[in-house]
Amino acid sequence: MKKIKIVTIGGGSSYTPELIEGFIVRKDQLPIKEIWLVDIEAGKEKLEIVGNLARRMVKKAGLDWEIHLSLDRKEALKDADFVSTQFRVGLLDARIKDERIPLKYGVLGQETNGAGGVFKALRTIPVILDIVNDMKKLCPNAWLVNFTNPSGMITEAVLNYGNFEKVVGLCNVPINHNFRESKLIGKSPDELIFQYAGLNHHHWHKIYDKSGDDLTALVMEKLFEQKESTMENIEFVPFCEEQIRDLGMLPCSYHQYYYLTDDMVKKEVVNYENHTTRAELVKKLEAELFELYKDPNLKDKPEQLTKRGGTHYSDAACELICSILNNKKTEMVVSTRNHGALTDLPYECVVEVSSIITGIGPRPLTFGKFKPAMRGMVQLMKAMEEVTIEAAVTGSYAKALQAFILNPLIPSGEIAKTILNEMLLAHKDYLPQFTKAIKEIEKNSSL
Repeated sequence: MKKIKIVTIGGGSSYTPELIEGFIVRKDQLPIKEIWLVDIEAGKEKLEIVGNLARRMVKKAGLDWEIHLSLDRKEALKDADFVSTQFRVGLLDARIKDERIPLKYGVLGQETNGAGGVFKALRTIPVILDIVNDMKKLCPNAWLVNFTNPSGMITEAVLNYGNFEKVVGLCNVPINHNFRESKLIGKSPDELIFQYAGLNHHHWHKIYDKSGDDLTALVMEKLFEQKESTMENIEFVPFCEEQIRDLGMLPCSYHQYYYLTDDMVKKEVVNYENHTTRAELVKKLEAELFELYKDPNLKDKPEQLTKRGGTHYSDAACELICSILNNKKTEMVVSTRNHGALTDLPYECVVEVSSIITGIGPRPLTFGKFKPAMRGMVQLMKAMEEVTIEAAVTGSYAKALQAFILNPLIPSGEIAKTILNEMLLAHKDYLPQFTKAIKEIEKNSSL
């Protein structure tokens, strides 16, 4: 089999050891020749630290893979077979602003939901489209494996505005659900069938055994007994049991923000006041991780990385690459074109759905229709995503405001405009498409 070249953009991320470990585990199925880790000048130090750890990990595994570190994206992309993306425009300081600015007004601040999620998309979409333009010239046959959040919106932007079809969006949330929920009933994920449907960070799922018996209600009852958060980056507030039972499906952990908004905001406001928002904690954790990574005797992924929130990242990203390359037909949950899998959403939009991963990409499995309670929410969220993507591409202030007003986690009226304006000013270095709107705000504002 032809030796392959894999490029990771955002290679200086603290998640990279997880990725390298995943490749090493699949060494017999992945004929890797070279891995290129790419970052920007501001991430040079981290790139060198994590790149050296990657080399030690590969050497310990007895592999002859070449690990290249580069600040030149175009040099790295030439003739790549797979390109994975895990970058953050504005680094963690931008995430801190995404979380803290809305909370100042008593509005939820979160990385991929609410105002923070909209702004992460606004900053990221122009960059991913630039990357795609480079790929079209330098590696037009490569697959783009996107882990950059908000993954669903980024994937849809690549498809509908980048006109690049060989892209798959990924998230480790579904696979985390699989491991945790199978354990609750004394099973392994391989013994169960999981059916996911919805959007990235906004999906629901059902669980069956291999005989076709529906175990969703059983798992649901076990989950109601849990008294702590099931995700590193989400505060714990118990779901309303009557409501979840009525859905008949298990919600994504992020649904706490939508089903329990007031309770979640109260917890987040306390974190805001104490400077313990998730973004601020992650910045400290990352500093600790990179101190560990510097140790020349460290040759494995440290256990502390699990606290970063990237558990099973490699099980998603590396298995996807492996399944495409080898036409394994692995069943995975990915963000891909709907193509009729969810009949309540547009045919060409991107959904997060159980799919079979083949040599020509994901084949989404048909789900059908949602109950009204889920249908109404998922249609609203998809409309909000579409408007956000359009705002990111056009730099339209009106579209950005429209996205804010559509978003169920952002109050409408003047507070929406106030938060939008403040966030545009706070992130202006990373929003060149909004230059005109930002100048107008600066001219008329005291912010």
